[in-house]
Amino acid sequence: MSSRYEFIDAERATRNVDGSVRYTMGLMCVWLAVSVSGFYEWVSRPASATARRRAELSVMIDYVFAEHDARYGYRRIHAVLARRGVLCGPELVRDLMRQAGLVPCQPRRSRKGTTVQAGRWAPIPDLVGRDFSAETPGAKLVGDITYVPTWQGWLYVALVIDCYSRKIVGWAMSDNYKTPLITSAITMATRNITLPDGAIFHSDRGSNYTSEEYAKVLTGLGLRQSVGRTGICYDNALAESTNGALKVELVNRVQFPTREIATAQIARYIELFYNHRRLHSRLGYQTPQEVLDAYRVPPIAA
Repeated sequence: MSSRYEFIDAERATRNVDGSVRYTMGLMCVWLAVSVSGFYEWVSRPASATARRRAELSVMIDYVFAEHDARYGYRRIHAVLARRGVLCGPELVRDLMRQAGLVPCQPRRSRKGTTVQAGRWAPIPDLVGRDFSAETPGAKLVGDITYVPTWQGWLYVALVIDCYSRKIVGWAMSDNYKTPLITSAITMATRNITLPDGAIFHSDRGSNYTSEEYAKVLTGLGLRQSVGRTGICYDNALAESTNGALKVELVNRVQFPTREIATAQIARYIELFYNHRRLHSRLGYQTPQEVLDAYRVPPIAA
């Protein structure tokens, strides 16, 4: 019954273009099989503790949703609230988001071109085997290239992700996807994270990743090369999902007039949001930087 009264309460404030009431109180009560006197009695009642609590949570949820630029669904919003000491269940957050019409950004269907291997075939092994976990930072890195449309043409983005922390430790952008692009990204990664002995860099079998030139770069940096199978995206799933987050949470939502503007916005997303603010479900809803910091400075035992 309360839901019918709530509907009437919301609709009675709705007006037509000329300012007249869209639906009269009497009609709405007839349509919903309630009495006018019952509605006014419901309106005059003081709000219950549950109703007040739901209203307060709705305000908090709306704030968190806007704070994270509509990138968070109910699970991450629930995690943010929990980190801030607000106790509630994820299903309640989901219900209140539905009522408020809060819909996070959604992925689009996309078709990725088939990976083209370098002309020479090299017996590069798959040292990862779809296991994207790691015992220490820098022990296992994965990389991939994605492309971003601008009014000037494509901007190619190369990312390098640390499997331990999920942090994007290396990135580079250019108007082409030649080997210097991925060389710049992996070089940045080795500056940003310490590589243990036997560290691995894993990618797909793209022509640049499997070239002799890039193999020499990895050897010079002390990295063992690893690649997945041709055309099997699951063999490089962590890099693919990171690129997917970039597309869903930023690229698909805006238009970039120039490559320069796109580069600045993507760099801002990586460094200010993804690495330092974005909560990852695989990390127990921590940020990549928090995971790295905890490894470097472990908590003092009580």
